[in-house]
Amino acid sequence: MSSALIQARDIVFGYEGLPVLKNVSLTINHGEVFCLLGPNGSGKTTLLDCFLGLNKPESGSITVNGKNLADLHPTETAQLLAYIPQSHQKNFPFTVFDVVLMGRTSYTGFFDSPDANDRKIASDVLENMGLAHLSDRDYTRLSGGESQLVLIARALAQEAPILVMDEPSSHLDFRNEMHLLEMIINIISKGSRSVVLTTHSPYLAFFLENRGIPVRAGLLENGKLTETGCPSSVLNPENMARAFNVNTAMISHSSESGELKSLIPINAIKES
Repeated sequence: MSSALIQARDIVFGYEGLPVLKNVSLTINHGEVFCLLGPNGSGKTTLLDCFLGLNKPESGSITVNGKNLADLHPTETAQLLAYIPQSHQKNFPFTVFDVVLMGRTSYTGFFDSPDANDRKIASDVLENMGLAHLSDRDYTRLSGGESQLVLIARALAQEAPILVMDEPSSHLDFRNEMHLLEMIINIISKGSRSVVLTTHSPYLAFFLENRGIPVRAGLLENGKLTETGCPSSVLNPENMARAFNVNTAMISHSSESGELKSLIPINAIKES
């Protein structure tokens, strides 16, 4: 059996004749985190939308769990990929529990009521994430960070093997960001899911590598995937200077758990 959960081959996509993705090929394996980094406008979210079936590539192919994405019904796609958006509109005063329960829609359908098993799954996810105290709260009244964690809980209730996260830490404070990272580590350590995420923070990728989690990073530049590999190899000072016009330094620190690596910014490179 192939280890690939997502296999993208030579993906080309653009908007109104403007090329955004240029022959992007990428594999997401079982039980790993893939961190996609790149400057604003490089095509990160566009690529995620291709994985989710929201964008139809002009050429190339995407398979998910061995199935051609173009042939899947939206319900099948939702049972394979769970999406956590960067932000969204909170228009209706659902309770937090009801929002998480919506993650079961691909199994119950829009017009059928969730059963006792669906409700137990939603309840267990909230408990495991430490969010049970929010169950009866009005979702529209939560902070941005709390809302983001609830969206992650909804995705976990979906029980899809692939979690797709668009800048998941963008609205989180330092503590909740750590909560998110520990949650990702817990998900991967169970071996049942993979995570693909976009981020502007090299720190996130280094943190996961330092914890011994199977993690790869990829650099998307001008619509092309230029580098893939372990974060400490891909997110090196040379590549960061080229991709982001920022001078950085790689640092390491010996600890009881082993060598810890990170990247610190030095200064922005002046454009000539």
